[in-house]
Amino acid sequence: MNAILITILSIILMIAVGYFLKRINFLTADLVEAFNKLVINIFLPCMIFSALYSADLSLLPSLSVLPFVIFASSFVTGIISFLILKKLNFSDIRLWSILVTVMIANTAFMGYPINLGILGHDGFLRAIFCDISTMFTFLILSFVLALKFGGSFRAAIRKILFFMPLWAIIIGFAFNMFSISIGPVFENVVNYFSEAAIPLIMISLGLSIEFEGMSRSKHVVMFTSVMKLMIFPLIAFCIVSLLGLVNLEFNVTVIEAAMPSGLLSLVLAITYNLDSELTSDCIFMNTVFSLLTLPVIVMLL
Repeated sequence: MNAILITILSIILMIAVGYFLKRINFLTADLVEAFNKLVINIFLPCMIFSALYSADLSLLPSLSVLPFVIFASSFVTGIISFLILKKLNFSDIRLWSILVTVMIANTAFMGYPINLGILGHDGFLRAIFCDISTMFTFLILSFVLALKFGGSFRAAIRKILFFMPLWAIIIGFAFNMFSISIGPVFENVVNYFSEAAIPLIMISLGLSIEFEGMSRSKHVVMFTSVMKLMIFPLIAFCIVSLLGLVNLEFNVTVIEAAMPSGLLSLVLAITYNLDSELTSDCIFMNTVFSLLTLPVIVMLL
């Protein structure tokens, strides 16, 4: 069986296990927040640090273009979506509740394990660079939403400053650049925590799935899914083709662009008093749909 198909089926099966465990009440959706805290604050940072700690920094010039591609794809998709939603006379609250899900991709929480599983550590390294753009998009949207709806832009800045994956990127680069050794014991601990990240991410995603969101917000969910899972990666494909990117840089960037909406979208919706239920429905349902679109996109690449 094709290695790509094996990886994708393995990921889908792990997510299905999480959903099944919720359905039989072995685990509950209440655990999602605790699992996510463990992943975002411990396991995912260890994955990132481990990759950057041993990375070949001579690749930096070629990798630095990757965040630009995701960032540009996000804003082009966002502008198209904004114009369509304005034409449909959506209220500002609903418009921005939808827009944040279109513009912020799940480049880390879901993008990291998929690229690692399909393309190995070299693919994972490039996925980290793609994810940097998501943090910048989050900050820019925070600023725009603070101006439009009020709320504390300072609070959004604090969320980024205390975002552990960001510190893992900074520390991983610093330790690599200055050849700082963490020693065999800490290296083992980091590796063990790194290995725990993917299963916990997938089970957490399975616990998060709520099919009720489709019936509550059917038309909006379909719109965000088309924009996020089809138009966004199509724009990224056009940009990487124009830039002449090839091989891993090309593949990883398009795969990262094809990720479903990120959980940071919900953070924005809650922080700026948007329609967080609508945002949540869009995130979870296009995560489900991505299990169908991602295999197709990966196979095409």
